[in-house]
Amino acid sequence: MVSFDNQSEHSRSSALDGELINAQFHAFSRQVPLLYFILLINTGAVAYTHLRDSPRWLSIYIPGVLCSIGLTRLLVWLGRRRRHRYLTDREIYQRLSLATWVTAAFGVGFTAWGFALYPYGDAYARVQIAFSMAITVIGCIFCLVHLRRAALLLTAIVVIPFTIFFVRTGNSVLVAIALNMLLVTIAILMMMLTHYRDFASLIQSRRALQALSDTNSRLANLDALTGLPNRRSFLERLDELCGEMADGCKTFAVGVIDLDGFKQVNDLHGHPTGDQVLEEVSRRLTRLQSPECTFARLGGDEFGLVVTGDTQIESLQTLGNMISKVLEAPYRCAGASIRVAASLGIAQFPIAATTSQQLFERADHALYHAKEHGRGGTTIFSSEIESAIRRSNVIEQLLRQADLSREMTLHYQPIIDVTNGYVVSFEALARWRNTTLGDVAPSEFIAVAERSDLVHTITLILLGKALDALREAEPHVRVSFNLSARDMNSPDTIFSVMDMIRKSSVSPERLTIEITETAVILDFDRMRSALNQLKQFGVHIALDDFGTGFSSLHCIHRLPLDKVKIDRSFVQEIDSDVAAQDIVRSIMGMCRNLGLTCVTEGVETEAQCKALRELGCNVMQGYLFGRPVPALTSSFRRPLFNAEQTLE
Repeated sequence: MVSFDNQSEHSRSSALDGELINAQFHAFSRQVPLLYFILLINTGAVAYTHLRDSPRWLSIYIPGVLCSIGLTRLLVWLGRRRRHRYLTDREIYQRLSLATWVTAAFGVGFTAWGFALYPYGDAYARVQIAFSMAITVIGCIFCLVHLRRAALLLTAIVVIPFTIFFVRTGNSVLVAIALNMLLVTIAILMMMLTHYRDFASLIQSRRALQALSDTNSRLANLDALTGLPNRRSFLERLDELCGEMADGCKTFAVGVIDLDGFKQVNDLHGHPTGDQVLEEVSRRLTRLQSPECTFARLGGDEFGLVVTGDTQIESLQTLGNMISKVLEAPYRCAGASIRVAASLGIAQFPIAATTSQQLFERADHALYHAKEHGRGGTTIFSSEIESAIRRSNVIEQLLRQADLSREMTLHYQPIIDVTNGYVVSFEALARWRNTTLGDVAPSEFIAVAERSDLVHTITLILLGKALDALREAEPHVRVSFNLSARDMNSPDTIFSVMDMIRKSSVSPERLTIEITETAVILDFDRMRSALNQLKQFGVHIALDDFGTGFSSLHCIHRLPLDKVKIDRSFVQEIDSDVAAQDIVRSIMGMCRNLGLTCVTEGVETEAQCKALRELGCNVMQGYLFGRPVPALTSSFRRPLFNAEQTLE
């Protein structure tokens, strides 16, 4: 036999034709039981008729070995069919090759055994041997009709020696049987070869039709860039699953995956590089894919997930963490190492919803919750999230109905220079006391306002209050005021902010506008343009929550910043977390190189303050130095706390 790796180009093309050898394999698999049945029955029949006339090794032992091997091979094939294990083209080719040589070995063994039995018994027994060998080989050729090589090999091994052997006996009956078998076998082989050619042509035609069908399906249901199922295919799949599992006996889960920081990739490296990242994302997801876990591209940097296997919360959380870990690995594109993270929202059927549209919406809500509570995480939709959605809707309605000028207020938290204990400025923090809900946390109503058009109105109301407070405070008092991403993306709001400051008679230098790092990466160019306008107007600019997004030194360098505020998440365990210390040290070094003031937020303990001081942080903000209060104090010129005592 020619080896798999050293075939001619034509033979290689034939052997490696995956669809053809798959069709051969499955067709042959259905014939294997009949093949071994014929061998076992005929072997047993011949052995039985020779029990009295031949030695035991010929009538019992040799046929016993042949039958045992045949039965074992039969059980092996039946076991493989029951397991339904996926086989590669190479594995199928190897199994078909093994079957060919096993068939040849059986042919040699059966023929040699028949010839060895011939001297024993009477004329009827000898005729039975010839008859059994003839019908056995003919039956086997029919069973091997889809395995051409095995059929030809068996014919050469059995028929040629059979014809020569019985012709040499000189017995006219046996000679007639031999010649009859030879001619019939030749006719059967011609039929087999014709059938095989038609079989191969059928497979080729089916492949051409399938290719055309696949092309149409790809155009309709696959994403052109990534090759994954598109949004249409994904939603159709959800409809099908909801229909199949409407009785509630089975469950599945739907997920939405969003790449955090992908927009920055497009902004910094261009859309072709962004497309390369998306292609690599799809390749990584495809490697995680299985019959029970499939992916789709929904559009942009958003991907879909369907899980039909284990949908327990723990299993889904583990799967989500694995997906996030795989997608967080660096991407080598355009000569750069690019990093993004992945947030996941997952909803279970029928726990979260019973219709495809509701299920997809719930998964999207879970995704939003994941992004709000730490990017790169996985959130499973739950009753708590549903309650949060309902409360969010209530808050939005009450915000629209509220007298915001009366109900919205500002509290002020000091920012301290710990080297001397003096207050350098205050941060204005929004507060809302509603007549129905009472005090509403800023994290709740600000998020709702940002998702609606209410944020611009609230911003201008609160800015007016901050300017009023500055007008009444000492001239040296400064205030930091937060603008949302939607504010910064609204030219009308930016114009209104500058107009209000101009009319207030408060010097713009007393005001610092704070924007979050997340807001910057949403639309870097537009954000930079708005910040340049404010900077030229005279206000200071601070980048808030630094370290939680995906800003690079290149981004920071291009923004007109005066101050960077390190996010509180790095401060919580700064006295013991070496990684957090390294991050803070790096940010401090960046600020020194760029000439920026660095403020550390969320300082609550003496141990945190001491650790930060050792890292070179001098400007801090947190409950250790003072909680937000309803009015600006006049402590700008005196220490708020004992700096020397804090250093001890």
